[in-house]
Amino acid sequence: QVQLVESGGGLVQAGGSATLSCAASGRTVPDCDIGWFRQVPGKEREFVAVIRMRSGDAYYADSVKGRFTISKNNAKDMVRLQMNSLKPEDTAVYYCAADQDNFYVQIAHTEYRYWGQGTQVTVSS
Repeated sequence: QVQLVESGGGLVQAGGSATLSCAASGRTVPDCDIGWFRQVPGKEREFVAVIRMRSGDAYYADSVKGRFTISKNNAKDMVRLQMNSLKPEDTAVYYCAADQDNFYVQIAHTEYRYWGQGTQVTVSS
């Protein structure tokens, strides 16, 4: 079992920055992939970024590459998503997700069993 609690987000102007944090707890956190997904009403949950807690390898969706940075703090079981150059189309509810890592990193939301409650990010134009 892994518990996830997100924080951060809110209202940001286009071109601005925001930081999301995900506090993870559970015995298996060091062996997990922890990722961020986002969702807007009427659309499927979309992959944003993921980081492997063991190796620190990170992967990004093309839509956020170069603007978002995912990082980890193993001592605190914390994952952070730094979002820069935000665009109105980044507006969504952002979710932190975790699951046991495998040989291949997973970017499909259906592959993650553990989820946070979500946090709203709104980017105004």
